[in-house]
Parts: sequence; structure tokens; C-alpha cells
Amino acid sequence: MSRPHLRPDGPPGATDTLVRGETYVLTTVYALVFYVATALLVGGLAFRVWQYATTPAPLKIPTTPAPTTRTGVWFRMAREVVLFQSLFKSNKWIWLFGYLFHGALALVLLRHVRYFQEPVWTVITLIQPFGKYAGFAMIAGLGGLWARRLLVPRIRYITNPSDHLMLGLLVAIGLSGLGMKFLAHTDIVAVKAFFLGLMRFNPQPLPADPALLIHLGLVAALMIVFPFSKLLHAPGVFFSPTRNQVDNPRERRHVAKWATARYESGK
Repeated sequence: MSRPHLRPDGPPGATDTLVRGETYVLTTVYALVFYVATALLVGGLAFRVWQYATTPAPLKIPTTPAPTTRTGVWFRMAREVVLFQSLFKSNKWIWLFGYLFHGALALVLLRHVRYFQEPVWTVITLIQPFGKYAGFAMIAGLGGLWARRLLVPRIRYITNPSDHLMLGLLVAIGLSGLGMKFLAHTDIVAVKAFFLGLMRFNPQPLPADPALLIHLGLVAALMIVFPFSKLLHAPGVFFSPTRNQVDNPRERRHVAKWATARYESGK
């Protein structure tokens, strides 16, 4: 015998109206959060890159052995960015965990590109199976890097609370994402509609799943703090004078722009 359908107190349709109202508020709040987070991320990155680009380099200080041509510098930068060459020479364990984390993070980010495309590029479709399990590798890499800050005395001595906060934030994002994939599933079609709507300034209803809301809240927090944290080391490597300078001090005199301006104004 089936149980009778119990309607909550109130006039017919009152519950549906309440749910729609809550969904509207939730969608509006998260839309505003992501608009603000995106503005801070893009603006903050642009400002920091401008700071890096305008900071004078008064000395010729490339780390030797260094290339003697501009082409050689480009190859050196490519090896540094793609292979983490200097880190590999310095410490193999840190390189292993760092490369594991960054490689897995790249796959995870590429996998999430599908939420911002319609239709989805073929290459993004092909990496979906790999990106699904890259989250575990990302957590493993973060675990190794975090353990280094806790177990190595000289590293623990120079570690700030903000370092633990950033690592904890990244781990929480990874775990919440894996939880949604393998434990508490959400409506990914609605999530994609929400983000496509944000790009078109026409937000669509966001699912009210707790795991999703926590995950998105953590991602927004990372976007906000990223330009002002130590995590912003990727653009900085391109402006490091120890890496981007040609080793030609005898062939060409190195003079900073501010020094040239001061010399010319004194004439």
C-alpha cells in the first residue's frame, strides 16, 4: 500500500515559489562573487606583471652557466618553465612533488575548460579521462610539498602561516572536487549552463548542492588571493634577471633605463 502524498502547509505552489526564490538568491550571490573574483584575478595579475616589467635591473646577474645569445635565453626559459630545470638540479624530491602537482593541475584545469565551451573542443574531450584521475596526483603532489614544510627543519623555520593556508586551500579545492566526482554527484549540465550564462551576462540557476557550493566558494577565494600571494611565481620567472639576461657583459654594457635617464638629464 502506497503512502499518501503529504503536501506541506501553505497554499498550493508556495513551496515551489520559495525554492525558486532561494535558487535566485543563491545564483545571484555566486554570480556576483565570481564576477568580483574574476575582476580581482585579472586586474591583480595585470598589476603584478606591470610591477615586474617596470622594476629596474641595475646589474648584469645571469646565473652561470648562462646563454650568450637571446635565442639561448629563450631556450633556457622554456626549460625552466616546462621542466623546472633549476629545481631539478637543486632537489630531486621537491622537483618530483612539484612537477607532479603542476602537471596534474594543468590536466585538471584543461578538463574544466568544457564548462566554458559550447561546443567543446576535441582535444578537451580527449583529455577528460586523464583529467578525472589527475586530481589524485594533484593531491599527492601537494601532500609531498606540505610535508616538506612540516618535516624539514630549515624549511619549517622560514614557513609562514600563509604558506600553510595556501596549501590547505589548494588541498581543500582538490578534495572537494574529487568528492563531487566520486561521492556526491551534482548536475554538471546545470553547472555548465551557469558558467556559460556568466560569460554571457545571463546567469542560469545554480544547483544548491552543498559540495558544489563549497567547491565553488573555495575556487573563488583562490582567485581573489592568487595575485597577492606566493602562488604568483609563474609570471615572475619571466622577469627574473638571473634567468632572462644574456651573459654578454664584456660585449655589451648593461645600463638600467633609470640610470640612462638620470645620466641624460644631468647633461
